Amino acid sequence: MGFFIPPPKVYKPAAEVDLGPDSDEHYISPNVKAPRVAGFLVKMLAWVLETPVLGWIVLGVLKRDNLVYKLVSDAEIPEPPLFTATHTWQAAIQEQSVRVTESRLSPAERVQEAVACVPAAAQAQLEPAAGFRRWTVRDFHRAYRSGQATPTMVARRFLAAVEECSGPDLNMGFFISCDPADVLRQAEDSTRRYQQGAPLSAMDGVLVAVKDELDCLPYPTSGGTRWLGSARRCAADAACVAQLRACGAVMAGKANMHELGAGTSGINPHHGATRNPYNVGRVSGGSSGGSAAAVCAGLCPVALGADGGGSVRMPAALCGVVGFKPTAGRLSNSGLLPLNWTVGMPGILAATVEDTLIAYAAIADQSKPSPLQPELNLPMLTRTRSMPSIRLAKYAKWFDDSSEDIRSLCGKALQMLRTHYGWESVDVTVPEIEEMRLAHYVTMGSECTASLAAKYLDSMDRSEVGWDVRIALSAYGSFSSRDYLSAQRLRCRQMYFHEKIFETADAIVTPMTGVTAYALQDDALSTGELDYINGAALVRYSIAGNFLGLPAITVPVGYDRGGLPVGLQFIGRPWSEATLLHLAYAMQEACGKKVLRKPKVHYDLLTKE
Repeated sequence: MGFFIPPPKVYKPAAEVDLGPDSDEHYISPNVKAPRVAGFLVKMLAWVLETPVLGWIVLGVLKRDNLVYKLVSDAEIPEPPLFTATHTWQAAIQEQSVRVTESRLSPAERVQEAVACVPAAAQAQLEPAAGFRRWTVRDFHRAYRSGQATPTMVARRFLAAVEECSGPDLNMGFFISCDPADVLRQAEDSTRRYQQGAPLSAMDGVLVAVKDELDCLPYPTSGGTRWLGSARRCAADAACVAQLRACGAVMAGKANMHELGAGTSGINPHHGATRNPYNVGRVSGGSSGGSAAAVCAGLCPVALGADGGGSVRMPAALCGVVGFKPTAGRLSNSGLLPLNWTVGMPGILAATVEDTLIAYAAIADQSKPSPLQPELNLPMLTRTRSMPSIRLAKYAKWFDDSSEDIRSLCGKALQMLRTHYGWESVDVTVPEIEEMRLAHYVTMGSECTASLAAKYLDSMDRSEVGWDVRIALSAYGSFSSRDYLSAQRLRCRQMYFHEKIFETADAIVTPMTGVTAYALQDDALSTGELDYINGAALVRYSIAGNFLGLPAITVPVGYDRGGLPVGLQFIGRPWSEATLLHLAYAMQEACGKKVLRKPKVHYDLLTKE
């Protein structure tokens, strides 16, 4: 095999790598060597990979051609493995312009603390806006308190909208399951609380979609499959869901997702492809595509997702909403499907940064002893303009490895921050980006296989699994303990690099994706597809947040020439959620109404007669 496999990379010690702007480190754009495959060809490839001997030979060729052997498996890496991406409270820094919350506060009390951090709304009542605007958590709360609307009224409009957009004319694929009776029951309970003058919080009566990777009664949790919901009993709400319920939020149903989170398109052959509300012929992204699209279409101001490889942030960017993944450990993983233990966690999708903050306050995990995580800081968005000078690290070769429109819009966004706030970009080198992507893929795939194999996959009929995911599972199952250990040694290197960069910068700034939402093709609807070129471009900037457990947020900054949304990402130091929310809010305000175009599929649940 030595003749066929390229010589392995020999890494120099991480401490000897130059992280400055003039570093001679070579940037490798994703070396994806695989054509798009869909329809019959997907079935054929799945069959080949599942065939003994032949499948292993083909997988070996694919891993060779995509540099897995060269950069990960057989590489000479001097660092020891780092098996988890957790951070202690010592990694936290003193953040500016924050409100410190007490650990004894309930979720509802934390929501009220967050509302106090948000600037007063420009409109005191539901007046017609000049141009398009998204209704926020506070808009719904004000409408309910004033009697201009009730949670029951909004819930009925929501259910009518879900029925319409799920029908054959639109077939948007936002939800896997939605129980009208349960939604109305929750809304009626909330309506009574408002009538009695005793709402639980500003989120009382607010609709929240929940990705089908998080437990939410009365629904099964299927992970986007046809089989997992019956094989795994859902006995209680996930921790994040329970905290939102304690605030009075109305759980709107289980949002669609890419099956088992094993893809980036949001195409699900069992439950339908989730279509992008800005262009129904385009993908929504994955795997939290249903959550992102539901927020984009106005069906809820907030949704829960799960992020194991950009799965919250990437679809948020494609659908023109905010996507937020906090530091690993800041949100509880209780009730989240254990698809990838060391890289996945819940995340938030929301219409605005303000709503992201409110939802974050509600679901932050305050149950751990203080030595394991620092106190919860909430950003005082009323003081964002008075934030001290912020330094944003930018790796030009990486930043520019995106489409022309994305590169231009994100560059202009940075210039706006400089003009409006005086915040500067600092040129750095973030080494071994492609190596990190491959190491993350090995880690995620290995953990998914280990989690599901013995209990589920080894005893089930593979015909229950979508064709594209069968291929992914074959690839995941081909990784060895050596592959996994090498990936963790690369994680150790990347943790060192990022810690050093954060010594001189407050955050790393990148585009969120390398391309905007690509075309949804008919031949993929029943089988899924393998489009690793677009897939690699979509996750190009996502990996550090998951592989290293760092907080990251994406915020819309405009549209490409085809009218598709573009997002900018900030990656922060451990536990710097408040700083990231400040940055995202500043970006949102600097862009103003220029980034608000009405999606082609959108529902107004507040003022609709």
